[in-house]
Amino acid sequence: MAISKQKKNSMLDQYKQWLADSKAVILVEYTGLTMKDLDAIRVKVRDAGGEFHIVKNKLAKLALEASGASVPAGRLENSTAMGFAFKDAAAMAKALNDVAKTAQAVKLKGGYLGSKALNMAEVKALAELPPLPVVRGQLLGVLLAPASKLVRTLAEPGRQVAAVIKAHADHAAPVAA
Repeated sequence: MAISKQKKNSMLDQYKQWLADSKAVILVEYTGLTMKDLDAIRVKVRDAGGEFHIVKNKLAKLALEASGASVPAGRLENSTAMGFAFKDAAAMAKALNDVAKTAQAVKLKGGYLGSKALNMAEVKALAELPPLPVVRGQLLGVLLAPASKLVRTLAEPGRQVAAVIKAHADHAAPVAA
């Protein structure tokens, strides 16, 4: 059944909005999945802070080109779904990569990080990055390490003087009989 031009324009506008709001987009081929499987993928993606939508290839290509992204040949063929990462690109890539590992019918096609096209290997590398909260914690640890070392270094002479005084006081104290 043909889609009206008005419906196509509204779908194109929606795709453009999703692309503008997302940090990354992962393209997936889903041939042979049931609605139950697609819903399970949507739940995983939603838990990762994104959305998963089946798209029309021609409209997706127009939306990607309008956003300044190049569309490599063969990227938008067969059945295509897009995972939009609204919060954490690495978590989204990990969720879809995990689905692709477990479901034979799901194949990663590639993706986009901003307007830069990613191939399958780059999407898999993105999936292996730690989630954003972990990276923030690691960065905070790196930033705080010099400060804590400085505090320990400055406190060490005072601790040594206190230890000498305590040892002298213990040695000089009379032993109770």
